[in-house]
Amino acid sequence: MIDGANGYILQNQDKWKESTMARRSIEERISQLEAQRKTLQARLGKQERARDTRRKILLGALVLYRLEKSGDEEFSKGLGAWLRRELPGFLTRDDDKALFADLLTAPPTPAAPAALPASEKTDA
Repeated sequence: MIDGANGYILQNQDKWKESTMARRSIEERISQLEAQRKTLQARLGKQERARDTRRKILLGALVLYRLEKSGDEEFSKGLGAWLRRELPGFLTRDDDKALFADLLTAPPTPAAPAALPASEKTDA
């Protein structure tokens, strides 16, 4: 009988060990999955930031192109005026303002033809 009782106890201990090992294994798996989730979330965030940066670069390239090489002079003037009005309030760092110094200054106005001095006037 003692052997029977010991056998029962040993079987229960084995089952307890198995369930404890299974529980640890499940807990370890959950930990691994949580770590994978964090890694994937970080990767997704990095991709989203890269996409956002790319959009900003392309939009900036379009604006600069329209300012410099647009065939529509009126549009370019309006865009330049809008940038000179909006950029100073948007840019907060001195380094950023320095990057856009050429856009922040008013473009030179076309000079009126200079009058010839009286000595150079010719009577036609």
